[in-house]
Amino acid sequence: MHRRPDALGPLLRALNPRHQPGVYAFVSAPESADLAALRPVATFRESEGLTLIVEEARASAAGLPVSLRAAWLTLTVASGLHDVGLTAAVAGALAEAGIACNVVAAVHHDHLFVPVEQLDAALAALDALQRGAVRQA
Repeated sequence: MHRRPDALGPLLRALNPRHQPGVYAFVSAPESADLAALRPVATFRESEGLTLIVEEARASAAGLPVSLRAAWLTLTVASGLHDVGLTAAVAGALAEAGIACNVVAAVHHDHLFVPVEQLDAALAALDALQRGAVRQA
């Protein structure tokens, strides 16, 4: 079911981001990587290689160079893969704050990976986005 773009307000009012503990690493791994040991949160096969999001300690133990050290935020709002505008609104708010954001859309929630040193600023930007949507309601 596609939600109409005017349904964005309720999604923004219910963002409620939750920080998942730990530091996560974006790495490019060889095809021979031991995925069972790495226990990736997410994988994506690109023409250049296999991208993994893994706990930083697991990446270090495997000797994989880290491309990004990230904090993981889950938007606890029940969003769907057909919702329109949520990713753009969230990425826009973070971009305005000068924060890079890597979004992974899953079936039940969107997950944001932001530079670990900008975690507090990211949470503040998302809180402001949510409060602004509440005020506009």
